[in-house]
Amino acid sequence: MLTVHNLHAFYGKSHVLHGVEFEVNAGEIVALLGRNGSGRSTTAKAVMGMVECTGAVDFRGRRLVGHKPYEIAHMGLGYVPENRDIFPKLTVHQNLMLGQKSARQKGRWSFDDMYAMFPRLKERQHTEAGVLSGGEQQMLTLCRTLMGDPELIIIDEPTEGLAPKIVELVAEYLQALKARGLSVLLIEQKLTIALAISDRALVMGHGSIVFQGTPQQLRADAYVRKEWLEV
Repeated sequence: MLTVHNLHAFYGKSHVLHGVEFEVNAGEIVALLGRNGSGRSTTAKAVMGMVECTGAVDFRGRRLVGHKPYEIAHMGLGYVPENRDIFPKLTVHQNLMLGQKSARQKGRWSFDDMYAMFPRLKERQHTEAGVLSGGEQQMLTLCRTLMGDPELIIIDEPTEGLAPKIVELVAEYLQALKARGLSVLLIEQKLTIALAISDRALVMGHGSIVFQGTPQQLRADAYVRKEWLEV
């Protein structure tokens, strides 16, 4: 579904990604792991056309490099950024409306779907998004992305700063999305959660992929965990 080949990315003269290669298949959750500064978020932004890059990024047979972020979103990729980027003065419902790909086109996700999956958002649908808790804002950002009817979503650090119970809820929601046919590229630091819900794991270090394998293989590889993940 998503294939990344020889991806290099730059911030000005700074060369951040060095030949990144991986794929995400239909209906699977792939965890992209690594320490802060390893290049995970830059990888997500490069796929979404938000940073200068070279190489090949293909999604369902279409080349993405050179396209603008909104064009890539309309091709079926959703992006949930680490900083959430809600519209604080708009209500929960208005934020969801802005996520719709088109008011005239009916996607697979409806407002009722969002409120059924996240009852707390239904309770607060007329509340300004800026007063929501961190966990509620994370739910809102995820739902706003789903309203664009993506086939694959890239989620950057969805559990950052959340209470342990909310972290478990986020993991459950991601598995529910997979059950409904979505593919997920999950950028995460919490190794336990990431390995519990992912089908495959990628580890980044110094702007390159240094490990690809199953969660079981990563758990068994003490060298990779110590060298590239553990603090």
